[in-house]
Amino acid sequence: MAKEKEKGKEKEKEKGKEPEKSSPKTRYIPRLKEKYQKEVIPALMKKFGYKNIMQVPRLEKIIINIGVGEATQNVKLLEASSAELALITGQKPITRRAKKSISNFKLREGSPIGCCVTLRRGRMLDFFDRLVNASIPRIRDFRGVPAKSFDGRGNYNLGLKEQIIFPEVDYDKVEKIRGMNITICTTAKTDEEGLELLKALGMPFGVK
Repeated sequence: MAKEKEKGKEKEKEKGKEPEKSSPKTRYIPRLKEKYQKEVIPALMKKFGYKNIMQVPRLEKIIINIGVGEATQNVKLLEASSAELALITGQKPITRRAKKSISNFKLREGSPIGCCVTLRRGRMLDFFDRLVNASIPRIRDFRGVPAKSFDGRGNYNLGLKEQIIFPEVDYDKVEKIRGMNITICTTAKTDEEGLELLKALGMPFGVK
């Protein structure tokens, strides 16, 4: 009887116990976001004299575009480029189609001629970080990217001749060397503000 009473008391104690709280999950924050908040914002506010933190320019989106003109004759070339772009960006590309027919180029309206990806928020910051620190330094005879490729509204255009500069692309599986166009859209109102923003984020501009 005494043993049964002890067991009953133990069960009551177990019922009264509160469930153990699981440790909070650590949220992933891109490295570039931390750098922007801690270093870039104070530097730009000091240089341009912004009174409000919301005036400081920031990255809005990055658009990567690959044109595959030969896709009109062979669709598999477009599929290969699309797969490579998905590896590079971590996002599935959309297929770009011809807006009108051009007989000289044997092009019909609606035929696939390229692929495109638009990156925002975390993926955009991760891609920019990899582009600046891992990919661009692998360009042969690299002497810095041109500082004159702004569009007058703080947005920057960068053309790459080879997709093999990205570590994600396996050189042995590449069917053909292709270039791509990268457009970095910012909230900067002038080219000077856009230039200083990208410089502060680590873009290696060439010496004038």
